[in-house]
Amino acid sequence: MRRVAVTSSLLICVGCWSGQSSPEDSETAQVERGFELPVATNAESPVFYPPDLFEDEVEGSVILRLFILEDGTILPESTLVEETSGIPELDSAAVAGVAGLTFAPARRNGTPVATLFLQPVHFRHPSRSSPGALP
Repeated sequence: MRRVAVTSSLLICVGCWSGQSSPEDSETAQVERGFELPVATNAESPVFYPPDLFEDEVEGSVILRLFILEDGTILPESTLVEETSGIPELDSAAVAGVAGLTFAPARRNGTPVATLFLQPVHFRHPSRSSPGALP
């Protein structure tokens, strides 16, 4: 099976949860001074390219909405497809791979905090995409 790149350098904080309200209350994008985004710590991506789509050279990008707790674990029920690839099989593969993702938590002034953020997952076929090219 082919693994897919989970681009940790493109994490976008859409809200930082201080524990005072629910993660759904964070509607506006914000990155504040002293805030560090969560960082994926997997040596290999747990997201697999669906074999039939890989063989057919189908590509796409999925944006997942994740909620990471103070200890770096993902709150599984928080995972949503924020932006679909338009290909249900790619969206499903991205969501399925979330269970295997591990993170160093977000930090505010050095203290671990829970946060809601967007995680891109890019399905790129090596014969179609130039290295480093994103949509």
